[in-house]
Amino acid sequence: MHITSVAELEEVLGSPMPRAVTKERARLKQTDRAWLALSPFVLVATSDAHGNCDVSPKGDPPGFVHVVDDTTIAIPERPGNRRADGFHNILANPHVGLIFLVPGRRETLRINGRARLLTDAPWFDELVVEGHRPIMALVVDIDTIFFHCQKAFMRSKLWKRETWTPEALPSHAKLVKSVQDTAETVEELEAYYAEDTYGRGLYA
Repeated sequence: MHITSVAELEEVLGSPMPRAVTKERARLKQTDRAWLALSPFVLVATSDAHGNCDVSPKGDPPGFVHVVDDTTIAIPERPGNRRADGFHNILANPHVGLIFLVPGRRETLRINGRARLLTDAPWFDELVVEGHRPIMALVVDIDTIFFHCQKAFMRSKLWKRETWTPEALPSHAKLVKSVQDTAETVEELEAYYAEDTYGRGLYA
């Protein structure tokens, strides 16, 4: 069956419980602020004017997201690969979806809103890490906030260390070489991506 209507979708999924419908809010509460203060990682979902989507991870020490006020947050931007897919999308379509994780917790905090890009603001000095101010910030005016339930993390056992098998996949250098025709050899890529060398460019 190809689902093409809301009625067909609800027939398959059923109706949400009242608590799931009423949990949305438009302003940060103290609990939300506490979650953001402990979160070191966020997924930023965007789409361009044609609906083409992108999801980009952002991470820094816990509490890296700056709370401007009860309806505004800012995510600092650090040096990266300069593709800026999500930022290009925001210039065409400001709507964003954010998922904030706290390691070990099975809930996620979700924020939807409208984003803009800033290269400076009075609070940039509060976003310094290892002596470096962010090169830019993604500022989000909040539309809705809510906590997402735990079931995805319970099913996936994401935080259960005994389920982790990172060694089942090749190194990042080998992954890159397997999908890209790079000028560098695997050995050169291994040296480039080594933690003690690659990590030097996290903030500089």
